[in-house]
Amino acid sequence: MNFIKQTTFLFLSLLLFLFSFQKISAQKVGLVLSGGAASGIAHIGVIKALEENHIPIDYITGTSMGALVGSLYAMGFSPSQIEALAKTEEFKNMSEGIIDQKYAYYFKRGDDNASWLSIRLFDSATFTSALPTNVISPISMDFGMMELAGGPIAAAGYKFDSLFVPFRCVASDIEKKESVVFREGDLAQAVRASMSYPFYIRPVLVDGKLLFDGGLYNNFPSNVMFQDFYPDFMIGSNVSSNNPSPDEDNILSQIKSMLQSKSSFDLPCQNGIIIQPKTDVGLFNFNNIQELIDSGYVSTMRNMEYIQQNVQRRIDSKELIAKRKQFAAKQPQVEFDSIIIEGLNDTEADYARKILRHKNKKVSMENLKEGYFRLAADSKIKYIFPVAKYNTETKNYDLYLRIKKEKHLILDFGGVFSNHPISEGYLGLKYNELGKFATSIMANGYFGKLYNAAQLKARFDFPFKTPIYIEPTVAWNKFDYYKSSNQFLREVKPEYLLQNEEFGNLNVGFPTGKKGRIVGGAGGGRITDKYYQTTVFSPRDTADRNDFDFYTAQAYYEINSLNRKQYANQGEFFNCKVRYVSGVERNNPGSTSDDPIEDYFNHHEYYILKLTGERYFNRRGSLKIGLFGEAVYSTQTLFRNYIASVLSAPAFQPTMDSKTLFLENYRASQYFAGGLKFVVNIRKNIEVRAEAYIFQPYQAFIKTATNQTDYSLPFALQHYIGAAAVVWNTPIGPMSLGINYYDQVVNPFSVDFHFGYILFNKRALE
Repeated sequence: MNFIKQTTFLFLSLLLFLFSFQKISAQKVGLVLSGGAASGIAHIGVIKALEENHIPIDYITGTSMGALVGSLYAMGFSPSQIEALAKTEEFKNMSEGIIDQKYAYYFKRGDDNASWLSIRLFDSATFTSALPTNVISPISMDFGMMELAGGPIAAAGYKFDSLFVPFRCVASDIEKKESVVFREGDLAQAVRASMSYPFYIRPVLVDGKLLFDGGLYNNFPSNVMFQDFYPDFMIGSNVSSNNPSPDEDNILSQIKSMLQSKSSFDLPCQNGIIIQPKTDVGLFNFNNIQELIDSGYVSTMRNMEYIQQNVQRRIDSKELIAKRKQFAAKQPQVEFDSIIIEGLNDTEADYARKILRHKNKKVSMENLKEGYFRLAADSKIKYIFPVAKYNTETKNYDLYLRIKKEKHLILDFGGVFSNHPISEGYLGLKYNELGKFATSIMANGYFGKLYNAAQLKARFDFPFKTPIYIEPTVAWNKFDYYKSSNQFLREVKPEYLLQNEEFGNLNVGFPTGKKGRIVGGAGGGRITDKYYQTTVFSPRDTADRNDFDFYTAQAYYEINSLNRKQYANQGEFFNCKVRYVSGVERNNPGSTSDDPIEDYFNHHEYYILKLTGERYFNRRGSLKIGLFGEAVYSTQTLFRNYIASVLSAPAFQPTMDSKTLFLENYRASQYFAGGLKFVVNIRKNIEVRAEAYIFQPYQAFIKTATNQTDYSLPFALQHYIGAAAVVWNTPIGPMSLGINYYDQVVNPFSVDFHFGYILFNKRALE
C-alpha cells in the first residue's frame, strides 16, 4: 500500500514538474514602446538592458519613435547595432531632414535668395491649399527606411508575424478619426506613417488613406499587444504623456488638444510592468543620444529584479546570435532590375529615368542612391516616396517611386528686418514645366532703402548623359549706401553714393561630381555710379556720374555643401573664378568736383582671378570651427578718381554687416584675406558665433589732395574685421543680435539686430 502511495506521489510530482517546466518554457513576453519623438531613443536602452539580462522579447508593438526602434529590433538588429545606428551622422541627418553631403547634388541648386516662405499655387489655388505641410524634408528618411527594411521584410514574406520578432505599429487615419494597425505589407512605409508628426513630417498615403503619427490616437499600443499576441508578461516603456488641458491664451495647446486624443498609458493586464525613463529634451532634439539611451538602460535595470521574478524564462546569448544569423541569411540581396514610376506621364517619367540613369539593369541600393538624391534635388520634383518590393519571379526587387511634381507656380516671400536702415522686402515668382527637359522661369524683386532690384531669369535643364543647363538672365540692381547709413550708431555718414547696374548674361553649366559644377558665360551691361567727393554738399549740388559700359566673359568652378544659405555651420564652399572685362568709362563731374574735364572717356580691359574658400570642422560636436579665405588678382587699371576706382575694385565682405556697407578700406585690386569662425551650439538651432578676419591688400588705394588715386607701398597696410552674435535659426529665417568691428573708422563698433536673410541678387561683375 505504501509502495502505491509513494509511486502515486512521485507520479503526481513528475506531472507537476513537467507542467511547470512547460509553462516556463512557453512563457511569452511582449514589449510595448510608446511614442515621444526624440525621447523615444531611450527605448534602445530598455532593449539593451533586457537582452543583457537574457529576458526574452517575443513580441513588439510601437508608436512613432517606438515604432522605429521596435521595428529595428524586429528586423534582427541587435541593441548595440541600433545604438550605433542612432549615433551616426546618417541618423542625425534623417531626423533633421538633411541629405547626406555624399549625396547632395549641388548642380540642381539655384541661387540663394532672401525667401522665408514658399507657397505652391494650384491651378485653382486657395491660400490654405498652398501652405506647406511639413517643416523638414522626409527625402533622406524615406530612403533610409527603405534601405533598412527592404531585406528583412522580404525575408518575412511581407508578414509582420514572420519577422525576427513579430511586430505591430500604429498610425492615425485623421479622416476616420481612428488608429490603423499594421500587420503586413511594406514595413518601411508602415513605420514611416507611424512617425508622421503633424506639420513637422509629411504624412504618408497608404492604400488611399492619408496617415499621420500613431500617437494622435494611440501613443502606447498596449491594447494592440494584448489583442494580437496575448503575452504572458508585458513590459512597457513609456516616455510620453497626455497633453495638459488647453489654455485659452495658448493657440498651440488648443491645436494639440484638437488633434490628439487621450491615450491610455496603462497595461490591459496585471502581469506586466511599465518602465518610465527620465527624459527631458525637446520633441526633435537628437543631440543627446547617449544620455537618452543611458536613461532607458538605468530605468530598466532598476526594475530588473521584479522582471526576473516574473519572467522565469531566459534566452541564451549564443542562441540569440544564431537566430539573428539565420534570419539574416534568409534576406535576399537588395538589387533592383525595374523601376515603376507613379504620378508622372510618360514624357515626365522618361525625364526622371534619365536623371536616375537606370536602364533596366541590375543596380544595388548603394548605386541607386546617387541617382535617387539627384532626382530629389531637382526643383521640378516636389516629393518622392520609394517602396522596394521583392519579385519572387525575377529574384530581384522592383522599385516603386511615387513622384509628385512641383506646382507650376511658386510664390516666395521674404526679406530682412533690422535696426539699421537696411530692411527690405523680397517677392519672387517661379514657373516650372517638366517634359523632355525641365524649364524654370523666375522673376524676383527686392524693395528697401539700401537695395532695390529686379531680375528675370530662365533655366533649361537637359538630362543628357552629362547634364547641362542653359541660363539667360536680365537684371537691375541699385545700392544706395547714403540712405542706408546709420549716423546715430556709427557717428559717421558716408559721401552721397548710389550704384546702379543694368545687365544681362547667358550662362551654361554642367556638374563635376555631386558637390560641384563648372559654369561659363558671357554678357554685358552698364554700371552707373553717382557720388559726391565731399561730405559737405547741399540739395542744389549735382553729383559726379561715372558710367561704365562693358561686356564680359567668365568661367568658374564651384563646390558647395554648406548646410545653410546664411550662418552655415557645416560643409564646405570653394569657388575659383576667372573673368575678362572690356568696357568704356565715361565720367561727368558734378558741381562739387574740381575736375576740369567734363566728358572723360577711357577704355578698360582687364582680367580678374578670384579664389574663395570656406570650411567647417567637427560636425557633431557643440563647438564648430570654420576657416574662410579669399584671394584676388586683378589687372584692372585706375578709374577717373578715387571714389570711382574704389567702387570698381573687388570688395572683401565676409560678414553679414559688411555686405551692407561701402567700406573703402576693404577694397583693392589685389589682396588676400582670411579668418576664423567659432560656432558654439547652445540649444538646437541656437548658437553663439564669433568671427575674426585680416584683410591684406598688395597695394591699398590712397586718396590724393586732388581726389585722385595713388597706391601705397606693397603690404604697407592691413585691416581687420570682427563680429560676434547670438543667432537663432528659426524655421523661416535667422534672427541675430550681434556686434561688429571695423578698424580705422571713427566708431569701430556697431550693434546689429536683424531677422531674415541679408542676401542680394548677383552683381553685374560678381
